[in-house]
Amino acid sequence: METKSEQIKTLIGLNDELENYFRNTIIPQLFVDAHLILRKFTPPAMKQFSLKMEDVGRPMADIKDNFRFPSIIENVKYVIESGELLEKEIQTTDMRWYQMNILPYLVAKEKKTDGVIITFVEITMRIRDLREQEKLIAEHEILLDTISHDIKTPLTSLGLTIEMLRKIPEKGMGKFPMLLEKVESSLIKMKDIIYDLTESRQSEHRYNAIEELLNFEHIMEDVRLTLAPQIMETGAIIECEVCHSEIVFVRRKLRSVIFNLVSNAIKYALPGRTPKVVLSTSNENGFTTISVSDNGRGIAEDDLSKIFAKYERIAKDVEGTGIGLYLVKEIVNLAGGHITVESKINEGTTFKVYLKNQV
Repeated sequence: METKSEQIKTLIGLNDELENYFRNTIIPQLFVDAHLILRKFTPPAMKQFSLKMEDVGRPMADIKDNFRFPSIIENVKYVIESGELLEKEIQTTDMRWYQMNILPYLVAKEKKTDGVIITFVEITMRIRDLREQEKLIAEHEILLDTISHDIKTPLTSLGLTIEMLRKIPEKGMGKFPMLLEKVESSLIKMKDIIYDLTESRQSEHRYNAIEELLNFEHIMEDVRLTLAPQIMETGAIIECEVCHSEIVFVRRKLRSVIFNLVSNAIKYALPGRTPKVVLSTSNENGFTTISVSDNGRGIAEDDLSKIFAKYERIAKDVEGTGIGLYLVKEIVNLAGGHITVESKINEGTTFKVYLKNQV
């Protein structure tokens, strides 16, 4: 058995190791005990949250404003009482975003939580990048769709006109056939350009369409980060019931599908009701299904057939472009799947995406 002096020496050594860790880590971290007293913090926390050495030993209630996050004490209490890890995205007054992880500090012998360790990881750039990526994806799809649909129609009409001109007898117009041939040649070149931009290079231009084995939870995490401002502003509750986690699909396409459905669920919330979105996955008859349900304002039965049309906007009081659901349907249909919708006014809406399983 160790003598008392040996035990003290061991404790001093462990404390030195802990102090060394806290001094050298580059991530803002805090240790708060079970009585909600700040016991330690890393140097980066001193800079980010204006902490001073004199704050060590003070109650969190006295310095909570330093963190610019009103419910931090309630979150700490929850982790101490439940012993569960808590993760949240928080935004500071200087508009920076952080992933806040509150981990229970467990005392193994006594089997109780003796405090928490709070870690802050800045995710501002990740959120900005994800939001910009979603914007670019939408703009890219609109451009390709405009080329392949809107421009093809007048080109087809021009081709028919040329055919009609061929059948008109023209006397005394020796150059007419030559001019007609030039017009037709230009038409063919234009069609070739359109084809090159759409069908023949579709796999290159549409999202860099490379299928891979994806983890649905990871896709959902990206979407949740992208929508962090909306989630925080509305207090939206996002729940996942994942029965089938692995999905073979194009990462950016799947993220865009989930992003648009979850974004709409939050956007079209019923006034006075906290938005709640429940996502679930399963396998059904050779399809991976993704269900997105909300408790929002719902969609009238007469409007259900319109919501997937390009630029169609049912609710004029909510900001939008009318392309989100159109893009979702295009992505799903092009992959050999389909999407369904069920809705009740003032109760909510459920979209169900069917993605064909890879053999």
